[in-house]
Amino acid sequence: MVNQAGDGTSPQIAPEISSLNLPPATYRDLPEPLPLKKVIGPSVLLLAGSIGSGEFVLWPYISTQTGLALVWLATIGILTQYYLNMEITRYTLATGETAVTGFTRLWKPWSWLFIIMAVIPWMWPGWATGSSTALTYAFGLSNGAVIPITIASLVLIGIVLTVSPVVYKTVEKIQFFLVALILVFMLYMIFGLLNGSSWTALLAGFTTEIPKIPSAIGSIPTALLLGAIAFAGAGGVMNLAQSNWVRDKGLGMGAHLPKIVSPITGQETTSASIGYFFPQDEANMRRWQGWWRVADREQFITFFVLGLIAILLFMMLAFTYVGVGGTAQNFDFVRLLGESLNAKVGTWAGPAFWFTGVAVLLSTNLTVVDMIGRIVADIVKANWLRDSHAWTESRLYFLVVWLMVIFGSVILLAGVSQPLVLLVIASALNGLVMFVYSVLLIKLNRGMLPKAIGLGGVRYVAVMWAVVFYGGFSIYLIITQFGKLF
Repeated sequence: MVNQAGDGTSPQIAPEISSLNLPPATYRDLPEPLPLKKVIGPSVLLLAGSIGSGEFVLWPYISTQTGLALVWLATIGILTQYYLNMEITRYTLATGETAVTGFTRLWKPWSWLFIIMAVIPWMWPGWATGSSTALTYAFGLSNGAVIPITIASLVLIGIVLTVSPVVYKTVEKIQFFLVALILVFMLYMIFGLLNGSSWTALLAGFTTEIPKIPSAIGSIPTALLLGAIAFAGAGGVMNLAQSNWVRDKGLGMGAHLPKIVSPITGQETTSASIGYFFPQDEANMRRWQGWWRVADREQFITFFVLGLIAILLFMMLAFTYVGVGGTAQNFDFVRLLGESLNAKVGTWAGPAFWFTGVAVLLSTNLTVVDMIGRIVADIVKANWLRDSHAWTESRLYFLVVWLMVIFGSVILLAGVSQPLVLLVIASALNGLVMFVYSVLLIKLNRGMLPKAIGLGGVRYVAVMWAVVFYGGFSIYLIITQFGKLF
């Protein structure tokens, strides 16, 4: 066994992990891998966040503008994110540190840059606004009820997170419940709402309509298209939060690091989340292979398979009941889709869809507030407040959570309350962020981690593809937007 300084001696420094910008990582043995049923959780949180962005809103809206000609683009988008998510997970399984902490080890300024890249694209309360808007559709409330309901939901999220003894466990339980509700409606779509023509159109989208892809891309506003690509799955720094959840779930070396707890009901720790590394001996490599297999299985089944099914089902639903070329703008297509379900299926179908939308978008907003709090608190504690006893990571987390609640409320009271506009702003910015960290993941997992556990083979090709994929669309967005200024 590796010396872990339990006998009063100094721990052994792991030279593989750069200590140029942060304290060195020390050696510690990997814990034994857990079975799949005890590992499921981080990808469920990511799925909850992803369904409410691209799956429920952006891609169905696109299907009402272009039909199902872009299903390949959605499929490639979420498959690319699966590979990115596993590279984010790789570093945390190996060290217990978050991916952003790893980026900071490469270059100090990534610390504050990722705070900017986390906060600016995600501070817009589009998901909470969408949830409240769907609720007004279900109960027949006026549009004036959206803002007070949205602010109340933001405050409720803040309170729930604040009083949770161990925040991850509470968020996981809530998200399991909300995702279960969403899965029930997905089954209803498969067996009760979609018909033969729906499935025929989907098959055509994957086959005979491939030549229509260029013209379909050209008919979609650039920011909306990049946003949908970024949100074919989770999107932006939400994918990076996977490493925070893996750590707090206690997977791999994350089992050795502290968890975020309530400063009111939990037992805090003042230490920063500086990680460990395991020696490359036979026992630890066996454990590593076990952790990698079970984490990959959880990510593939929960995030990729269920996420892709959700995208395709909601696209088919919008295509079937709204059609192509409708006049509904912005979030109105969600109202129009529910009304069409009422007229063509039964008066229960529309409310069922809208209530699902409430669950979908509320789960996403909970994920957004939680992940921003985690990412910012982790960066600030690890980089600038490592030695502070007053500012624990938990206290920083709750400060950020309530700042998000306050800012979201101010944005709404200022009159910016259109859900689709807010979501497009967030998603387009996140496409640029994904290009940046795709490059950094290559540097981190191929340049810092040893070859035996690092990035290579097909996965290396997949991440290189992510660089091209997100980079190309980001450059296209910049060129087209700047072109309008001249």
